[in-house]
Amino acid sequence: MGTVKHKILVLSGKGGVGKSSFTTQLSFALSHDEETQVGVMDIDICGPSIPKMFGLDGEQIHSSNSGWSPVYVTDNLGVMSIGFILQDADDAIIWRGPKKNGLIKQFLKDVDWGDLDYLVVDTPPGTSDEHLSVVQYLKETGITGAILITTPQEVALQDVRKEIDFCRKVKIPIIGVVENMAGFVCPNCKGESVIFAPTTGGAKKMAADTNVRFLGSIPLDPRIGKSCDQGLSFLEEYPDSPATLAYQSIIAEIKKVLPQ
Repeated sequence: MGTVKHKILVLSGKGGVGKSSFTTQLSFALSHDEETQVGVMDIDICGPSIPKMFGLDGEQIHSSNSGWSPVYVTDNLGVMSIGFILQDADDAIIWRGPKKNGLIKQFLKDVDWGDLDYLVVDTPPGTSDEHLSVVQYLKETGITGAILITTPQEVALQDVRKEIDFCRKVKIPIIGVVENMAGFVCPNCKGESVIFAPTTGGAKKMAADTNVRFLGSIPLDPRIGKSCDQGLSFLEEYPDSPATLAYQSIIAEIKKVLPQ
């Protein structure tokens, strides 16, 4: 991991807030510059959706003298996930903590990531075994920071507050909070409607209350889900969408925060 410049964790307290879709679109955007080397490590052991979102269904891991090789989306975007090891994509992963920890250690120690500018780590919801393992194994070389994903409603925000507390307790720098699904943008008329009402002020107020950087809000666009199902970059497919503009603004903020 000493050859990786930036190690970024994508976290969420609540499931279903769009953490993996954000990981995917962030990684596509970072790799748009062909000189930038990007790796994505999926440690959501029980629910690996990253292979699908990158259009890598059915791909398998290859071994060489230097270790496991990531599966490449493009020459400068490699992915590692338990989804590449399963015989059937519908197989359930029924593992206790130690076995999960062992696989995460393999992903970090035995995968030939090469020289990377960014390693983006997609995590499961919560603050459990997988999170503790990746923090422990990356402690020596350091974690650049965590991006926290939420939706506007209080039921999601209350779990993100726990995630913020987790980061502070294990000393992970917090890059910032992203509010996903913040309104719905009609692809035809471009009109925006509020779907998940921010009854307690939304992510922006929560970020201010907890002294965490607010990176921005991304509106719902049904084509984001379509792009993820098809393994495509939403930002490239729909450059004029308000959601694409929001993504670009957030990614620019993230790059500003990262140490050079």
